[in-house]
Amino acid sequence: MHSIKRFIPATFVVLWATGFIGARYAMPWAEPFTFLAVRFVLAAALFAVLTVVLGSKRATREEALHAAGAGILMHGVYLGAVFWAIHRGMPAGLSALIVGLQPLITAVLAGKFLGEAILPRHWAGLAVGLIGVVIVLWPKLGALGGGVTSATLTASLISVLGMAAGTIWQKRFASGGNLVAATMWQYVGGAALMILAALAFETHTVVINGELIFAMAWLVLVLSVGAIFLLMVMIRDGEMSKVASLFYLVPAVTAVIAWALFNEQLNALQIVGMAITTFGVALATARQTKTQVEPTKA
Repeated sequence: MHSIKRFIPATFVVLWATGFIGARYAMPWAEPFTFLAVRFVLAAALFAVLTVVLGSKRATREEALHAAGAGILMHGVYLGAVFWAIHRGMPAGLSALIVGLQPLITAVLAGKFLGEAILPRHWAGLAVGLIGVVIVLWPKLGALGGGVTSATLTASLISVLGMAAGTIWQKRFASGGNLVAATMWQYVGGAALMILAALAFETHTVVINGELIFAMAWLVLVLSVGAIFLLMVMIRDGEMSKVASLFYLVPAVTAVIAWALFNEQLNALQIVGMAITTFGVALATARQTKTQVEPTKA
């Protein structure tokens, strides 16, 4: 089991990085809140089926409420704000750079609300990782365009705070129950927020075609089921500052995928940035060797 768990962080990063594929295909054909509402409803229904098939223990009322609260922040606020900003013209590179602040914010919140000790080595790793992210994304920040407004910048910052607060909430209040049941309630919370947002702000116009169906299937099965479940396992078993630092690797992996699938630019500077980011994450997540001496018994 421990040998399998070693592959969870790398698998999570790769799966999470593929999220841009679904967003890239979906956004021309559906409004962001409407698309996310349907995605979260489908994910919640899928996890409800899994709870029955796997015979998972049902969540208590308190566990369900805490999981739904985490889902509102992690899925509704985070993805809702990101999709809305990109839909309004925010360049994906700049959005990813702002979202790259999440590990630092999460580390601060983890120290304050979870009592986690953030050592100088961890801060150094987080700082180095952020520098690497900036280098990786720098070529994509040249043409900002008219989509960079106070509204889209605010939405991007809200998304960062939502994800950071949601992971802290999940760690502190919603990590004790069954993961399958908890994840189902997360999507119930996210879906509720997106349904309200879609009803209040959108026209619900959707164009059904192959690209939209592919995007929805990919994001529900690969991201909402695969990646999120792995994230829940890591939140339950690890320190939040270390888990959050993995998000630094996402832009680098995304750049590689974009290069492979869409022939997007990948130059030597970006490769250097990837190496720096990887080093920063390794520094932030490395286990400290224990050299404590057993206390002498009287």
